Amino acid sequence: MEKVTIRQATPADADAIAQFHVRVWRQTYRDLAPPEVYAALDENRRRSTWREKLTAEDPDQIVFLVELGERPVAIGAAGAPSAAIFGDLGEIRNLYVDPDVKRQGLGRLLLSRLALHLRERGFPGVGVGVVDGNEAAIAFYDALGGQRAGEYMDAGPIWRSRNIVFVWENGFVL
Repeated sequence: MEKVTIRQATPADADAIAQFHVRVWRQTYRDLAPPEVYAALDENRRRSTWREKLTAEDPDQIVFLVELGERPVAIGAAGAPSAAIFGDLGEIRNLYVDPDVKRQGLGRLLLSRLALHLRERGFPGVGVGVVDGNEAAIAFYDALGGQRAGEYMDAGPIWRSRNIVFVWENGFVL
């Protein structure tokens, strides 16, 4: 197996992250997202979003890139909460793993690293919103001991999805 690395992403990674994000997001949401949303969330839109994230001066925010050799196989982002339902918890905002490398511990590793960053930033716990119907992600967070803490409508820029909130408090047991 090629060498796996996890590192903090930089602005130079925006193109690779956007390409990866679109590919994996479209596989994940092909049966959940409305067709117009599926089409609109293309590489240009994602590239702009990732460049903005990767150049932001926000000490609470972090983006990690996991690579197998030189190939991106997972991305994750975390920061301050974006919705009231998270309260004072830090939020996992993105966590995508290439389907070709799932079930090898990379998602768990990435989630742990994001949670550690949030703990170091002083958040008392961590939460994540999962699109209702994303059964693979729901099973993943259930298996890692995430506690269901409610639901909310993501106000996203073009898709108002219904989300289930999972939280880990008091020690980030991941």
